Amino acid sequence: MYSNIKVAVAGTGFIGPVHVEGLRRLGVQVKGILGSSLEKSLKAAKHLGLDMGYAAYEDILEDREISAIHIAAPNVTHYEMVTQALKAGKHVMCEKPLAMTSKQTEELVQLARSSGLVAAVTYNVRFYPMNLEAQIRVKDGDIGRIFSISGSYVQDWLLYEDDYNWRVSAKKGGALRAVADIGTHWMDLIYSITGLEVEAVFANLNTVHKQRKKPLGEIETFSSKTQEVATEDIDIDTEDCGSILFRYTNGAQGTLWVSQVTAGFKNRIRYEIAGSKKSLSWDSDRANQLHIGHREHSNEILEKDPALVAVPTASFIDYPGGHSEGFPDTFKQCFRAFYNAILNRENISGRLSFASFEDGHKEVRLCEAILESHHTERWIHL
Repeated sequence: MYSNIKVAVAGTGFIGPVHVEGLRRLGVQVKGILGSSLEKSLKAAKHLGLDMGYAAYEDILEDREISAIHIAAPNVTHYEMVTQALKAGKHVMCEKPLAMTSKQTEELVQLARSSGLVAAVTYNVRFYPMNLEAQIRVKDGDIGRIFSISGSYVQDWLLYEDDYNWRVSAKKGGALRAVADIGTHWMDLIYSITGLEVEAVFANLNTVHKQRKKPLGEIETFSSKTQEVATEDIDIDTEDCGSILFRYTNGAQGTLWVSQVTAGFKNRIRYEIAGSKKSLSWDSDRANQLHIGHREHSNEILEKDPALVAVPTASFIDYPGGHSEGFPDTFKQCFRAFYNAILNRENISGRLSFASFEDGHKEVRLCEAILESHHTERWIHL
């Protein structure tokens, strides 16, 4: 279906190869990949079985065979790489954050609009089938008026002081880390399900490890310690964890706990949405189930099954009931929506779609408000 499209991926760390796998499973041709050096590009291309290991980003921009670029490089590079891609006439799928400031994201929104190209941010958590089903049920009024939303996103890969990654540095990842890196996935997910806009935020963030031990050689995201390496102590200027209160424009309240230092949880995201008729809750550790809460009769557990969910949800399910779909599948389904838009295909899903640059801009604005709230210890209105 997508065999006439050729794309390139910028980024050879943890998430770049995830994009390559998702694209291949969808049937999109991945021509090549770009790393931070030619050596890394060639190594990744060989490992992934790709034709090209690009020497420079300009080589992708000048490659006429490339229709779209997937940007999975460090955060500080996104603004410039997206700008150049759109000006070169390439569709863009960019990892979050879209850019480092809302001024930059606003510029990218305008550039994408004027270009006529398809531009998206990779908020893949939207595409767990049960989250798509939750979105339909909320929009159809099944749970009634929303009163409250609570949830968390927790990991443990930065639990110890000798855990290190480029993301802990504000210069490379931005002034917010846990909130921007994983908290924005929760915030985007809640927006995609409920459609509720945030009116104000109140944040209390914490840097557990004021110093960390940085290896003298860089290590990859989520990598395991396999040997002793020389380190240096560095000051940390980003948060390890924190709590955020939300006021939504319909009067609903929300709470989020985000942490990268919670032992035993590798990558767990969950929410509870309380409505005037029912409640919905979901936990990524049981990603193929949606809990539906009732007041006057037994609660339900809806299993992921194309025969049991709404027709739009079923269009994003590739396996029958009893066959789990998880993290890798969310990327494939996100990319399916993206490339359907590029090919102007009629989408049976209707309102279920990828996060736009406008959505990416919204998340960066939220992050700025959260950081301001933390520093000033007060509610910040958007």
